[in-house]
Amino acid sequence: MIAITGATGQLGRLVIDALLTRVPANQIVAAVRSPAKAQDLAAKGVIVREADYSRPDTLVSALTGIDKLLLISSNEIGQRAVQHQAVIDAAKQAGVKLVAYTSVLHADRSPLGLAEEHRQTEAALKAAGLPHVLLRNGWYTENYLASVPSALQYGVLMGSAADGRIASASRRDYAEAAVAVLTAPDNQAGKVYELAGDSAYTLSELAGEVARQSGKTVTYNHLPEAEFKAMLVSVGLPEPLAQLLADSDAGAARGALFDDGGQLRRLIGRPTTPMKESLAAALKG
Repeated sequence: MIAITGATGQLGRLVIDALLTRVPANQIVAAVRSPAKAQDLAAKGVIVREADYSRPDTLVSALTGIDKLLLISSNEIGQRAVQHQAVIDAAKQAGVKLVAYTSVLHADRSPLGLAEEHRQTEAALKAAGLPHVLLRNGWYTENYLASVPSALQYGVLMGSAADGRIASASRRDYAEAAVAVLTAPDNQAGKVYELAGDSAYTLSELAGEVARQSGKTVTYNHLPEAEFKAMLVSVGLPEPLAQLLADSDAGAARGALFDDGGQLRRLIGRPTTPMKESLAAALKG
């Protein structure tokens, strides 16, 4: 059986969708914090089990009988390492044979602030002696598309990425990669995948593409990291999220969101989704 943690999240649902095309529903476990939010998955025949990262007592029972586990990283920045450790401990106790973990691109050397908890989790997996495979996901194109509505409203896309190139891909691309690893016939333990999009772009190029597709004037305004963070806070973002976004942009300027190894394309057996295509879908609503 294959279990997916965070199965009702944005990535988790896409993984379940892709997994259902390859594996019988009764061999899939959606491990979720709130089973009530997974009734649509249960209706498809997927087994739903409660699994709360912050409540270790729920984890061992959720992972009992599981052969392969996709540990989707928590979205609670600052709590991730502890939460992931709880899942790792439970997976070891339950006898899980393989853990696939969604880490971050080049986690071992990434300058991104968010990479530290990923490094800690990778170290925890190694220390536990659990057979594991690392899915070091690059940036989701959707992360930047979230800024498009305000860019269209004000005619400006703001950021701190300078001319850094961003090799993003769609969440669906990364979901399909996870499924490819989980269903691979060969042993995946010990493998490290650096996953990123086939093509890269700067935020200036993203702004230009927004302008081209929308027919509106949109330009890119580069701000120093501290100013970008302050701007994000001023429009209502919580300071931790503003810090994360500003730091990630600054990291992009130093190459943290770029990779041209093509591992994602090879895993999913097709080209990754171009930014232009994802943007067109977002503009259509």
